[in-house]
Amino acid sequence: MAQKKYLQAKLTQFLREDKIQLWKPPYTDENKEVGLALKDLAKRYSHKLGCCEDEVEKIIEEIRCKAVDRGTGNENYKTTGIATVEVFLPSRLKKDKKNMLETQLHISGRDLRSKIAETFGFQENYIKIVINKKLLQLGKSLEEQGVTHNVKAMVLELKQSEEDVRRNSQEEEEKQSEAELKEKRIQRTKKGLEILTKRAETVVDPETTPYLDIANQTGRSIRIPPSQKKALMLAMGYHEKGRAFLKRKEYGIALPCLLDADRYFCECSRELLDIVDNYAVLQLDIVWCYFRLEQLECLDDAEKKLNLAQKCLKNCYGENHQRLVHIKGNCGKEKVLFLRLYLLQGIRNYHSGNGEEAHEYLHKARLLFKELHIDPSKVHSLMQLGFTPQEARLALRACDGNVDHAAIHISNRREELAQIRQEEREKKRRHMENISSLKGMGYSARAAKQALHQAGGNLDEALKILLGNPHMWWLNDETPDSSSRLESPSQEGINQLVYMGFDSAVAEAALRVFRGSIQLAAQTLAHHGGSLPPDLQLSEKDSSSTPSTSPSDSAGTSSASTDEDMETEAVNEILEDIPEHEEDYLDSTLEDEEIIIAEYLSYVENIKSATN
Repeated sequence: MAQKKYLQAKLTQFLREDKIQLWKPPYTDENKEVGLALKDLAKRYSHKLGCCEDEVEKIIEEIRCKAVDRGTGNENYKTTGIATVEVFLPSRLKKDKKNMLETQLHISGRDLRSKIAETFGFQENYIKIVINKKLLQLGKSLEEQGVTHNVKAMVLELKQSEEDVRRNSQEEEEKQSEAELKEKRIQRTKKGLEILTKRAETVVDPETTPYLDIANQTGRSIRIPPSQKKALMLAMGYHEKGRAFLKRKEYGIALPCLLDADRYFCECSRELLDIVDNYAVLQLDIVWCYFRLEQLECLDDAEKKLNLAQKCLKNCYGENHQRLVHIKGNCGKEKVLFLRLYLLQGIRNYHSGNGEEAHEYLHKARLLFKELHIDPSKVHSLMQLGFTPQEARLALRACDGNVDHAAIHISNRREELAQIRQEEREKKRRHMENISSLKGMGYSARAAKQALHQAGGNLDEALKILLGNPHMWWLNDETPDSSSRLESPSQEGINQLVYMGFDSAVAEAALRVFRGSIQLAAQTLAHHGGSLPPDLQLSEKDSSSTPSTSPSDSAGTSSASTDEDMETEAVNEILEDIPEHEEDYLDSTLEDEEIIIAEYLSYVENIKSATN
């Protein structure tokens, strides 16, 4: 298959260079049938490539038929508005994976999915469609999603076709259950990530409440602009989930997660993406996923993604890894990313008909593989010392294969991480103490956290911010205690404020605003010269109103408990796939890469021997 793709790409290059239009005479006659001149063309190109003439003729004919079909489709689109979609089917199907489908562009994504399922024998609810590197949205029209004439659509299959049902009904039932499970997992992934991201903004107890945090290359948490924090967390969360599926070789379900991650990363600033290498790794993972699905030709911008990955790695690690070496002291572990990059660049060039460039990149990948390959006996030696296989592989690559140095490296790294975690825990503890102090003064947790954020964690500055902005008191928590809302303040509270020198009417109004909190009322009145700011003064209607409660507020506890259980399940499923080791993305046995490097180098060598 790979050799055929190379020949297709190479022959397409020759046709462009020679400005040959296969859809016109003498290669195509008036009935759109093949012309006699095509055989002569095949003979000339087969000699140039050193390939079998019949094979070259067959491929040129495929190119010609596709060009004729495209021309017919273009004419049809101009006259009727009916667009052609090139559908790429899963690699397991024996027939040609590329198929043409005609459709109107005003239909919904759901209608297109139904049409694809009906035409190619899928069950509608167990396929996903990727167009323009995005998952097809079922509720929007094709036009709204930027779908155009001659677009490429890739089918991701969560379950196999009806043909397999007839072959083995029991097996198919199992596969259907598996497909349903996968779909539920995708939905739980979205739910779990939303919950964890929300918790990152509102979490009160970071020691007991799981949430997402972002760290730099040393393992320390980094501050993210609030406007970008949610997008970055969702991006990294979807990426981790996608990588978990990649590890299990579930490429069809990994790709939607990776594409969602890419969408959220695009909402982050370039400056932010230069801090971490996640975006570069994501580009590599997306291209790798397309390759493993045998659908690399669906990814029109594979070269762009690989170039972007290379640029991001350079910005993040520095020229010749200088910044990385300065931070970590070595760059051995990160070379795994460059091996994957060179390998994918070699594969892409080969599939594009660029034999020499492919050989150059594949040769670089092979050299890196030899450098990064680890003797299993050395891993075993480190495991005997109590280290994990993952720690052993990472440390051996960081220490050029030296077992003694690797053992010291792991021990030092464990101590560094323990120190960092202790510092982070202490930082969070102080933060929670400051929140508690402000809550003790009568402010809500939400108001306290916002003020502390604006004050950079300084308690005194946060208090000044709250006093200068008393309206922040209205930043209630998600579930405010309605019982604390007094219809009218107590006379005792009014008397205390009057004793402090405040006017009786103003004291009563302040206590109404702050729901009986004498401390907040006194602080605010003192800060504003004995009067309430205009934006905190209640109208007569407001001051006489009392909060109402819904009869249903106390109902539905069973439903609430069920929702909580579902949320817990969704969160736990996310947490299970977030690796404990912060450098998990750099750990690879390189077994797959070794096989693929050898395979594609053999293809390139065959090209050289054929043309010599």
